[in-house]
Amino acid sequence: MRAVVQRVARASVSVDGRLIARIDRGLLALVGVADGDGPGDARWLADKVRTLRVFPDEAGAMNRSVEEAGGAVLVVSQFTLLGDTRRGRRPSFIRAADPEPADELCRAVAEHVRAAGVPVGEGIFGANMQVELVNDGPVTILLDSSKVF
Repeated sequence: MRAVVQRVARASVSVDGRLIARIDRGLLALVGVADGDGPGDARWLADKVRTLRVFPDEAGAMNRSVEEAGGAVLVVSQFTLLGDTRRGRRPSFIRAADPEPADELCRAVAEHVRAAGVPVGEGIFGANMQVELVNDGPVTILLDSSKVF
């Protein structure tokens, strides 16, 4: 699984002009699922997002996690993170997981974070979503479970 994680002052996701989810201070996690990813990847990604020390402490150093900072997480599925652009100009999405398992694993990431007591908002898998955010920092981190397992 891949994720682009951004520290945000606020973020929201809408579909067809209707607000689906909104968070204030926290993390926006754009999540892509690769073919062959499984529950272990979802748990690893959720734990990493939840415990990343990217929020400032009293001295201004990035020493706090979203949990410690009292923030929330907005999880949005993003299959285009699996786009392969090594050849040509059109990305190939052959490495992306099929919709059903990808949806399940995106939901699993959100559920693992939620189970740890962090508020979580979610997009709608497969929908044409409009994501708005105010990046805080900016702080943007790339995560990839394939570099771990």
